[in-house]
Amino acid sequence: MAHPAPPVSGATVASDRSPVDSRGNSVADVVERFADAWRTAHTPPDLRAYLPDSPAIRRVSLIELIKVDLANRWGRNTEPKRLAEYVADLPELRTWPLPPDLIYEEFHLRRRADSSVQVAEYTAAYPEQAEQLSEMLATDDYHSTMMSAAEPVNLDEIEVGQKIDDFDLMTGLGRGAFARVFLARQRSMQRLVAVKISRDKGTEPQTLAQLDHDYIVRVFDQRVLASRKLRLLYMQYVPGGTLFTVLERVRTTPPEQRSGLLLLDVIDSVLTGKGEIRPSESSLRAQLAALSWPETIAWLGRRLAEALDYAGNAGVLHRDIKPANVLLTADGVPKLADFNISFSGNVSGDSPVAYFGGSLAYMSPEQLAAVHPDRPGTAEDLDTRSDLYGLAVVLWELLTGRKPFDDDSVTGGDRTALDGMLERRSGSPKALPYQDLPADCPAALQRALVRALDPDPDKRWRCGADMAQQLEVCLDARARDLVDPPPSSWRLRARRLMHPVMALAIAVPNALAIWYSYNHNRTLIIGKLDAQAQHRFDQIATLTYGLCFLIGFIATNVLLANLWSVSSGLRKGKSYDTDTLARARSDTLLLGKRNVLTCFALWVIAGIIVPLSVRASGNHLSAESYVHFFITQIVCGAIAMAYPYFMVNFYAVRSLYPMFLPHGGLGGKDALRLAELDRRSTYFLAIAAAVPLLGVAGATFIPAEDIPQVIVALRVLCVGSALAFIGVYWLFRMLEQDLAALERVVTR
Repeated sequence: MAHPAPPVSGATVASDRSPVDSRGNSVADVVERFADAWRTAHTPPDLRAYLPDSPAIRRVSLIELIKVDLANRWGRNTEPKRLAEYVADLPELRTWPLPPDLIYEEFHLRRRADSSVQVAEYTAAYPEQAEQLSEMLATDDYHSTMMSAAEPVNLDEIEVGQKIDDFDLMTGLGRGAFARVFLARQRSMQRLVAVKISRDKGTEPQTLAQLDHDYIVRVFDQRVLASRKLRLLYMQYVPGGTLFTVLERVRTTPPEQRSGLLLLDVIDSVLTGKGEIRPSESSLRAQLAALSWPETIAWLGRRLAEALDYAGNAGVLHRDIKPANVLLTADGVPKLADFNISFSGNVSGDSPVAYFGGSLAYMSPEQLAAVHPDRPGTAEDLDTRSDLYGLAVVLWELLTGRKPFDDDSVTGGDRTALDGMLERRSGSPKALPYQDLPADCPAALQRALVRALDPDPDKRWRCGADMAQQLEVCLDARARDLVDPPPSSWRLRARRLMHPVMALAIAVPNALAIWYSYNHNRTLIIGKLDAQAQHRFDQIATLTYGLCFLIGFIATNVLLANLWSVSSGLRKGKSYDTDTLARARSDTLLLGKRNVLTCFALWVIAGIIVPLSVRASGNHLSAESYVHFFITQIVCGAIAMAYPYFMVNFYAVRSLYPMFLPHGGLGGKDALRLAELDRRSTYFLAIAAAVPLLGVAGATFIPAEDIPQVIVALRVLCVGSALAFIGVYWLFRMLEQDLAALERVVTR
């Protein structure tokens, strides 16, 4: 703690065992309250208001309060005072000589502010203590005599070139209201780190040390210097500057000249300014260089949204999202820093605007309410959605060069500023300045930002992963085209024509299969029966096929019911819960499988019922006729499966499924279903390829003398199915590429 002067008459020496007054207050308690007042004050607090009434601790408290007042006034250069002025203001100081340790503090505080201060001035001013002062002040090796429990931390005293604990401070990286950040060499580990030096308060390091994510600055550890009440938080050094530097460049660059190259150029300028070597070209830098400016914003935003999602799942909120708190690596990768874990709810004092600096402009309405002295909101009301709001403000500002809310003209005290900000943020998202957005801004990027900026937290993205997926859509050209097709695209119109499209996709191949089955069987089976049996066969076949068609029609509509209801509601602006949307997405991806399996089952049933019904009516069919009829049904069932499957799924994946992506909530199950549909399509492609082979295989059961009668039908089947396979294969390839694009987005 100290290097105090030897005690003399009237001197005070702080100890940990301070006397207490009748209320149990110690000198340390009194001094700590005064020191806290200085930390949040904009003008010097009144020292006399903190003096205790109890004579037991009043004198010692007075001396310690003067030390704190001296240190803050001279350290901050805020109305500095001399001891003589204290004596004039506080008559009780005249009743005994000033303690040497108090004179010692004033001398060194003045010496720090003006190196020309001489010892002789003090020995002359205090002749009775001249000998002792001459010895005390002869060395420049200053050691504070203040009580450690109340020692003020003057961060301005920390300079480049100093050694603090295990760290050699090399250069300043930034500063805030309550901390300074330096690039330092950690001696014990022989590595470069960023050291954040702040007052020893809060639990930030313990919380941040648990966060290990690619897009969050890695916190290594902390050290607490109890004697100086300092906390050293040392972390990964990220050399590429911050998004604030990028923002400054954006504001001076015309919109048409902004691109991913601008980001890289800013980073390279920062590296050059720090004497860092510009990195060699990498895949990440090449990727960034090829991006438009909106795509660059989406690229940055997706990573930051993932970081907030990770932190939110770990129970950590950032609460201070702003450009200066996003660091950039040499390759342009953003990393969130400076999580404001110790945010303490409503802020007392006259000016939270000054307390938070420039951060207020990036806060969500509920966070502004939490710092508003007259609003009921508290820090406990905040969640990840509040951080995502701040992220959206940052991204909008980077995208356009301006914030979405005009907060640049904020003036006045806390209530005036906060009330104005809350009013501007309470309006509908439709009132946002869309005219500021660049012409090439993807719809997905606009949607991601607008939804995150909704004044109602319940209408924002549920989590960072949902917002990240939306931003990922902007970076994948195929996914972007699927989710936001051109206004004139057939895919948009087809969403309203679900029943007609499904009817055509299923009914046409089945109708062709029925026509082939009927004509093929009439030649080989029905034509060999007498007229009455033929009539009876026609009746049974017509009734069976008609009944199966009706069942298939009903089944298709039942399978479409939930999907049609949800998709129709979404078009009308209706909201649905996560489970309902998840079920609708699942129904969409299973639509083709369910319908074609229903069709195949009905063909198999018809293949059994028709010949049995014919026999039950008194008409005899040979065993060969039974086998041939059933094989024909299987061939037609394969036709009814393969071709509708690809047409239905092509429609479902290209037109229906993408309309759910803008609503979020996609997760691991969706990725599995997409991958499963991809694998299943390969099996159905094999079935489509097997249709002509099945037709040829069925011909082996036809008596040789009957082959000439069906050879034309077989040729039509083989040639037609081969041509159809070409179309099916094209659909398969398109489906494969669409699924891959959707998987890329959903997997994120």
